[in-house]
Amino acid sequence: MSPIDGADEILSGYPVKRSALMPLLHAVQERDGYVTEAGMEEVAGHIGLTAAEVLGVCSFYSIFKRTPQGKLLVSVCTSVSCMVNGGEELYEHLRSRYADDPDVTVEEVECLAADDGAPVMQVNYEFHERLTPESAIRIVEDYKSGRLTPRGPSGVSGAPAGAGGLTP
Repeated sequence: MSPIDGADEILSGYPVKRSALMPLLHAVQERDGYVTEAGMEEVAGHIGLTAAEVLGVCSFYSIFKRTPQGKLLVSVCTSVSCMVNGGEELYEHLRSRYADDPDVTVEEVECLAADDGAPVMQVNYEFHERLTPESAIRIVEDYKSGRLTPRGPSGVSGAPAGAGGLTP
């Protein structure tokens, strides 16, 4: 395992080391594709916490993944606004379509704060709104083929302008 990229720089930006916990977790996830137990221990060592304390934060925030994910993380909103506009059907359709595809992880999430565009999904943290099952599959396939460029596993490295974002 390589060291956390930029750990010293991240730590230097915080007068209290434990304040760097989430940025360090993002860096581990970016490096490893998810937050491993070893990564949590490594973060704990940098900031003087126990691995259990780091796990507590990691397990609270859904943005931190603790299991391997596909190259594409498809997050489908099923909260009330999305639910009444087809979010649950969208989730089920994508989940069944990509169930055996190791490159695509489909997850159900609560509100993505884009109720006016319901139903909504994110692909590696890029928003796509006003979706149908068919348009959602086209978008995922565009990412798979390279026609759209996804961000990294933590949503840290941005896609080129016009490559993602809002999609009617």
